[in-house]
Amino acid sequence: MLGLSATGSQIPGQRFIDPNVLSRIDNLELVARGVVDGFISGLHRSSALGMSVDFAEHRAYMPGDDVRRIDWRVYARSDRLYVKEFEADTNTDLHLLLDISRSMDFASTGVSKLEYAKFLAASLAYLSTRQRDRTAMVTFDNDVVDFIPPSVRHFEQILHHLHRLSAGGASDFQRPFEKVAGNLRRRSLVVLISDLYEAPEQLLAAINQLRCRGNDLIVFHLLDPLELSLQLGDVSQVEDMESGIKLPIASRQFRDEYRQLMRQHRAELKRKFGANQIDYIFSDISQPLDNSLYRYLSDRQQRARIR
Repeated sequence: MLGLSATGSQIPGQRFIDPNVLSRIDNLELVARGVVDGFISGLHRSSALGMSVDFAEHRAYMPGDDVRRIDWRVYARSDRLYVKEFEADTNTDLHLLLDISRSMDFASTGVSKLEYAKFLAASLAYLSTRQRDRTAMVTFDNDVVDFIPPSVRHFEQILHHLHRLSAGGASDFQRPFEKVAGNLRRRSLVVLISDLYEAPEQLLAAINQLRCRGNDLIVFHLLDPLELSLQLGDVSQVEDMESGIKLPIASRQFRDEYRQLMRQHRAELKRKFGANQIDYIFSDISQPLDNSLYRYLSDRQQRARIR
């Protein structure tokens, strides 16, 4: 997974957010609170006491502080949590776009991509609610399935929808994103959670519809580790979960070519998104959510500075 830690060390609090542990908890609100509060408190407990004179405009983070005030750049340099004392609050609309197409139901071991996406969406919704931001959610496959309009009071409704979600049909980004774009009434932060099984050019064309009104975009790219390695032992063929097409994979050459194509696909997505000021966060679903949350919070703070 991608990370921003200056030292490259594991981000504290990771034990709170192992997806295989979370999958045994049948309460999404408990999951969301455990992930976010555990992540933040883990960061806080790792911080040394005291304040350097370099941070004259900051104070040490205290439990209950608005996490938007945490200076993540200072944390990356010092491994200490500080809050910017005089930064004005700027509430945001957060729109969560959750891909529930059939391919998202895949799991080689542990949680599926869809389950991981639920954990991530619930955590981001809880974080947004803590920050008093208005939160909306859209689920889609080849069309919009559910739409919850933005509100500071929709956390429980979002959790209810997430809890009853199941995978749908084949994926299509163009049609649902066209509908979503028509409902973006004010400048917003739009977060897409998907396995991104679409050609980069077509995907970018669909996503660019969401750039109306100067919206900021963050894309979480979720993949199962087996989708990266194709290490299947004696299995001789695989079946596409959306098209039903079966492919022989017995030869080592096929697997090597597949892995090369997957690396190229990810690299091309990252390049095209970067060129269009869209933040790209890759997430291996066998890994805890710590780096995903850290990147998300860092990107949000960077965008706030640019504004």
